[in-house]
Amino acid sequence: MTFSDRAMRHASFVIGSVLVALLLFTAALSFVWTPHVASDIDVASKLQGPSWSHWLGTDSLGRDIVSQLIVGSQNSIAVGLIAVGIGMGLGVALGLLASARRGWVEELVMRLSDFTFAFPALLSAIMLTAIYGPGLVTSIVAIGIFNIPVFARITRAAANGVWARDFVLASRACGKGAWHITFSHVLPNIASGLIVQATIQFATAILAEAALSYLGLGTQPPQPSWGRMLNEAQSMMFQAPQLAVWPGLAIALSVLGLNLMGDGLRDLLDPRLARAR
Repeated sequence: MTFSDRAMRHASFVIGSVLVALLLFTAALSFVWTPHVASDIDVASKLQGPSWSHWLGTDSLGRDIVSQLIVGSQNSIAVGLIAVGIGMGLGVALGLLASARRGWVEELVMRLSDFTFAFPALLSAIMLTAIYGPGLVTSIVAIGIFNIPVFARITRAAANGVWARDFVLASRACGKGAWHITFSHVLPNIASGLIVQATIQFATAILAEAALSYLGLGTQPPQPSWGRMLNEAQSMMFQAPQLAVWPGLAIALSVLGLNLMGDGLRDLLDPRLARAR
């Protein structure tokens, strides 16, 4: 059975892929079309209910909710891609270095990872905000830094397992160098696990960006953000509770889709599970 056949029969992967595709489509659509200009304020139309003009109504400043949701997806995608790219690029490199060299190099990389874990994304964002001010770039850097030790640890653990395999020992006996073995044998054998981890960290990055924006440390006005929409909705919970429902639902569905897709990829890329199926 081919990979595509197995993928179509895997419910988690199919549902997750549909939700992720919807997120990507929404972000792409925002560059060419939105029902209204997301940042346009129309106080006379504030807190309207759903209508043909405003499909999900308007917020406390008269801004169209649908337009804000569509444009806000850009930030989630941007933060996820760049922050996970930073973490994966540097973290995988450090993990492979630690596994290939061992000794004091491995110890140094792992201790640096432990040190970085002491500064979660929120704390890093607070420190960077104090120096450079709040903004989307601050969120990306803070989340990216937090992702580095995550990928470094996973890469090092997975690579150490591959280094103990017989075919790697045979390559070393043939005189191949550590870096040749790393890129020819180790990295290809751990790539599937890293891809799965990237989808999980992507979901975590979306949650982190929303949390930072909610606290005022992330995306700044007038650029829409799902987290800031939740922040603005908290003062209107009794008058217009739907203002918190829509961005919360967008975040939940995005994270759910990425987690389901990652869970499906884990099953599909695991050769033992593939044979069982």
